Amino acid sequence: MDENNAANTKFEPVIPADRNIPEVTIKALVLGSLISVLFGVANAYLGLKFGMTVSASIPAAVISMAVLRILFGRNVTVLENNIVQTVGSAGESLAAGIIFTIPAFFIWSANQELAAAGYFHEVSKMQIFWLSMLGGSLGILLMIPLRKYLVETEHGKLRFPEGTACAEIIVAGDEGGGKAKMVFSGIGLGALYKVAYDMLRVWSQTPSYDFKGFLKGGTIGIDATPALLGVGYIIGPRIAALMLSGAVLGYLGIGPLLSFIGEQIPGIVIAPGTIPLSEMGPAQLRGSYIKYLGVGAVAIGGFVSLIKSFPVIISSFRKGFVQLIGSKSAEIDTPRTDKDIPMKWVLLGVVGVVIAIWMLPGTELHFLGAALAVLFGFFFVVVAARIVGIVGSSSSPVSGMTIATLLVTCMILIYFGVEGVEGMVTAMSVGAVVCIAVCMSGDIAQDLKTGYLLGATPWRQQLTEFIGLLFPAMAMGFTLYYLNEAFGFVEGATVREPLLAPQANVMAVVVQGIMNAQLPWQPIIVGGFIALAVELLGISSLPFAIGLYLPLSLSTPIMAGGLVAMLVKKYVKKEEYGEKNLAGTLFASGMVAGDALIGVVVAFMIGSWGAYETFYNAHEGMADTLTGSFGPWLALIAFGLLTVLLARLAFKGVAKKQDR
Repeated sequence: MDENNAANTKFEPVIPADRNIPEVTIKALVLGSLISVLFGVANAYLGLKFGMTVSASIPAAVISMAVLRILFGRNVTVLENNIVQTVGSAGESLAAGIIFTIPAFFIWSANQELAAAGYFHEVSKMQIFWLSMLGGSLGILLMIPLRKYLVETEHGKLRFPEGTACAEIIVAGDEGGGKAKMVFSGIGLGALYKVAYDMLRVWSQTPSYDFKGFLKGGTIGIDATPALLGVGYIIGPRIAALMLSGAVLGYLGIGPLLSFIGEQIPGIVIAPGTIPLSEMGPAQLRGSYIKYLGVGAVAIGGFVSLIKSFPVIISSFRKGFVQLIGSKSAEIDTPRTDKDIPMKWVLLGVVGVVIAIWMLPGTELHFLGAALAVLFGFFFVVVAARIVGIVGSSSSPVSGMTIATLLVTCMILIYFGVEGVEGMVTAMSVGAVVCIAVCMSGDIAQDLKTGYLLGATPWRQQLTEFIGLLFPAMAMGFTLYYLNEAFGFVEGATVREPLLAPQANVMAVVVQGIMNAQLPWQPIIVGGFIALAVELLGISSLPFAIGLYLPLSLSTPIMAGGLVAMLVKKYVKKEEYGEKNLAGTLFASGMVAGDALIGVVVAFMIGSWGAYETFYNAHEGMADTLTGSFGPWLALIAFGLLTVLLARLAFKGVAKKQDR
C-alpha cells in the first residue's frame, strides 16, 4: 500500500484496542533498565571520543526478544518487548544530551585563561543527576500533547524510521517464519559488515575525495554503513533527496565558492576562520562557515515546523483542558490505544519541573534561566520530534538546535545584564536542559510510534519512559567524572590521549564567543534566509536544513537507500507493493540493528581493552586501514554489493508492474 492510501485508510495496530495482553511487567522493566544503563554508559564514552552515539532502540528490541525468549520461552508478548525497548533506549538518548553540553564545564575548568580570570565553577555529580532528570522529564512531558498529531495524524507522512524498524523487528521475531528470517538475515549481514570495517578496520568507513583545482573547496564522500543505507530505504526517496540537496548546496556549491573567493584574497583571514580562506580545505570550510549556515537554516526550518504544528498543538491542549473540566465519560469511551497521561498531570509535571529548575543550586539558572529553558525546550521538542519522524534519531541535528538555543539565550542574558562567569554557567545550564529534553523527546517520539504500530497503551509507555530515564541519570555523573579524570576533555589535561568531546567543545566556544562578542552572526542569519527561500518554493526546509548542517557523507548513503525504495515502488505491481516494500523494510531494519549492536560492542572494547584501543586509533584514517590505499575502493565495492543485495531481496520473485 502506498503512503497516500495508507494516510487515508484507518490504521489497525498489531494488537487491537479491545484486546488486553501483558504489557508493563517486572521482567520487562528490569531488563529495560539494565539495557538503559548499559547503553547510556557505552554511548557516553563513544560520543565523547568520536562525537557520535549508537541508537539503542533497535538493539534493545533485539536483545529483549533474545533474552526474554531464552528465559521465558513463548510466554512473552510483543507489548512486553516494546516496553523493554522503550525503557532501554532512554539511556542512549540521555547520554547524547549530557555529553553534548556538560563537558563544557570541565573544559572551562581546565582553561588556564579562564582560571586566571576567576573561573572556578565545577558541576557536581548531583547537579548532573538533576539536570538529567529535569531536562529528560521536560522532554517527555512536552512530547505527550504532540503524540496524537505527530504519531497518528501524520501517519504515512512521518515515517519514524527507527520506530517503524523496531515494530517490524518485534513483530517478525514474534511471528517467526519468513519475516523473522528476513530480519535476522539483515541483522547478521549488518553485524558482519560492521565487524569488518569498524571492529577489524579492514576498509574505510567514509571514503571521500576533496577536489583540487576545479571545484576546489568541494568534497564528495559516503559514510558507507548498513545503518544509513537502511534508514534511507525506510524514509524513502523524497526526504532523502531533500537532505542531499542541502548537502550538495553546502559542500559542492558554497564550499567551492568560498574557496574561489579565498584565492582572490590570498593570505586574508576571515572570521570565524583562524587560517586564510585560501588555505582551507572542505573540513575547515565546514567548521568555520558552512556549519553556521546550517545552524541558521535548522533554526528557521524548525520555527516554520512549529508554526505549522501550532493548530494541532493548540487543539491537543484544548482537548486536554476539556478533560480537566469535563466529565469522565469521554475518557471511559477512549480506546486503550489512544489514552495518554491526563493533561492535568502533564501540566502539573511541567510546573514542577519549572520550579525545580528555578531552585536548582549551583547552575545559576534562577527565574530567567528556568523560563528560557522551558521556552526553548518547548520549541525544540516540537522540532526534534518532527525531525526524527523525517530522518530518524541518528541523523537528528541535536547539536545544531542546542547551538541555536545557546545563541539566543546568551543574547537575552547579556540584555538583562547577566554576563561573565555567571552568564556562561547560566547559558550552558539552559543549553544542557534543552539538549537533554530534545534528545529525550526524539526518543519517546520513536517509542510512541513503535507502540502505535504494535497497539501499545500510550500512557503506560509514557510512564515507563521516566523509569528508563532514572537509572542512567544516576550513572551519568560518575561516568563523566571517571572519564574526565582518566582522559580529560582538552589537550594536555591528562597524560593519556584526551576524549575531545567535539560537540561540547563547540558549545563552550560558542558561549565564550558570544560573551566576548566574537560569534559570526552573518552566516547564521544567511542560513536562515536560505531555509526561508526553500520554504517559499513550497518545499519543507527542515530536511534540506539538516542536509546543509550535516556532512555530505551522511546524506549520500541515505540517498542510496531512498533510490532503492523508489525503484521498488516504481517497478512492482501496485497490489504487491505493500508486501515487497515490507520485505525490504524488514531487511533494512535488520541491517540498522546489526550495525548498532556491533557499534556498542566496539565501544565497550575501546573502553576496556587498551591494546584494542591502540589498534583502533592506529587504523582510523582512510589509508590507515588494513587494506591501505585500497581501503576506500573496497568500501565502495562492499557498499555497492550491499545496496544491490537490498534491492534484490526487495524485488525477489516480483514481476514488473502492469499499467496501473
